[in-house]
Amino acid sequence: MNISELRLCIASASSALSARKEEVNRLNVFPVPDGDTGTNMSLTMESVVKEVEALPANADNAALRKAVTHGSLMGARGNSGVITSQILRGLCEGLEDATTFDAPTIATAMQRAVDVAFRALRKPVKGTILTVLEDTAAAAKRAADDGKDAFGCLEDMAQEALESVKRTPEFLPVLKENGVVDSGGFGLAILVQSFAAAVTGDPSELPSAADFTRPEAKVAIEHMHDWAGSKYMYCTEFLFHSADVDTKEALEFLAGMGDCELLVGNHPDFKVHVHTDTPGVVLNYMTDRGQISEVFIHNMVLESEERAEGIAADEEQQQTEKKNIGFVAVAAGSGMAEILKSLGVDYVVSGGQTMNPSTADLLQAVDKVNADAVILLPNNKNIIMAANAAAENAPIPTAVVATTSVPASFSALFAANQEASLEENVEMMTDALEDVHCGEVTTAIKDAKSDRGEEIHPGDIIGIADGKLDQVGASVEEVTLALIEELDDDFDRLTLLAGEDFSDEALQALSDEIEERFPDLEVDAERGEQPLYPVVFSIE
Repeated sequence: MNISELRLCIASASSALSARKEEVNRLNVFPVPDGDTGTNMSLTMESVVKEVEALPANADNAALRKAVTHGSLMGARGNSGVITSQILRGLCEGLEDATTFDAPTIATAMQRAVDVAFRALRKPVKGTILTVLEDTAAAAKRAADDGKDAFGCLEDMAQEALESVKRTPEFLPVLKENGVVDSGGFGLAILVQSFAAAVTGDPSELPSAADFTRPEAKVAIEHMHDWAGSKYMYCTEFLFHSADVDTKEALEFLAGMGDCELLVGNHPDFKVHVHTDTPGVVLNYMTDRGQISEVFIHNMVLESEERAEGIAADEEQQQTEKKNIGFVAVAAGSGMAEILKSLGVDYVVSGGQTMNPSTADLLQAVDKVNADAVILLPNNKNIIMAANAAAENAPIPTAVVATTSVPASFSALFAANQEASLEENVEMMTDALEDVHCGEVTTAIKDAKSDRGEEIHPGDIIGIADGKLDQVGASVEEVTLALIEELDDDFDRLTLLAGEDFSDEALQALSDEIEERFPDLEVDAERGEQPLYPVVFSIE
């Protein structure tokens, strides 16, 4: 098999998983520990395909292996995505000296994938994606020992992957109780089956998840307040770049900070994942030893609650009358979501500064809105492009009002009119944003400089005014007041949203101070419950 054929097979496997990711997601019986398994595995594979497609036409084996390894590491999301990246890394390492694509070569690569993937986890669990991987590798070895060719080996692997998925409830009681199979294992079976089919030309379809579940199975994400998957609140993951970090020491540190810890990759590129109550401490530790990027921090408790609310809202939405204009907005806090819904938003996508939803996420939300047309409110500059892409590919007329914060979207929603057309609403809502200015207050996690040239150090409180890093101070209150002073220009209304770690007492004290310092401002203080940003506000 040549390089171009391998590239096509990788793309085919990725496409098959992307098409069935919701089927994989519905098998997840845990309440969003790291996001949805199918989505995370699919994002990982899509990153691989993107990097592979960027290779020149004459790329060799080494370049392809490097692209797959690097692309999967950079694109990995959540536990399932990281494990997928390690499986792919192992496969590439196992193919390093390969000169032919035969059964012994495949078996060697699969065993290397097992070794690398198992090494990534401190406590591998039987009945998960790792079990399916191990069983599939064993099938590859049996095929090689029996003298089968590459086609026969791949066919045996695909069949064994399915059989292994069926057996996962025998090892995990929670799967048996819910009448489902392991979601990560099923995702891997899709990849193996699809890759094999692309190589052999076998048109047979992979059985659906329903074929592996009891008729009465609750094949949906359940909201379980007593979830035992992790006792920690925040799923924290990021890319880490260091040429000399002590990986053993760093992994031991992560283990002491929480659970589900992963530090995978090789010097200088790593992927870090951990469930912890103190993501800031984790980030500070790692920035002392290298550089971090693409930080994603998910509040798993809030996501679980919001997912349960979303399921209930979906059911309620199905019974509502069809609207002329529907609204989809992005927000990270439960308080923000409640306010948005009270202002007429039909569906709130969980996301924000540290967890940007994808175009697919926004398209799924549009599909859930019972309306003739939909307006998307991204509420973050990093989400506007994804929102525009969703609008272009939506099945119904969809447009974007380019809001960069949740408080700004409040003003836009006040200008909406159900009697007007989609185009008229976009114009009116966009016009409403012209006089709205926004401020955000958070904590610095590394050394930097403000737009004014001030030195910033980890732990400093920083203020962002309309996207500019404008203020540096010692307290949330100090920086918030300085931001308002900077933005205030004969405005008369301030909407203040308190983050999840900003107490009611602190919010009341800050509101009182603002009213005293700026007597002409009408202050509306609410609970936003957004993570990482104790204060977010708009002034108009």
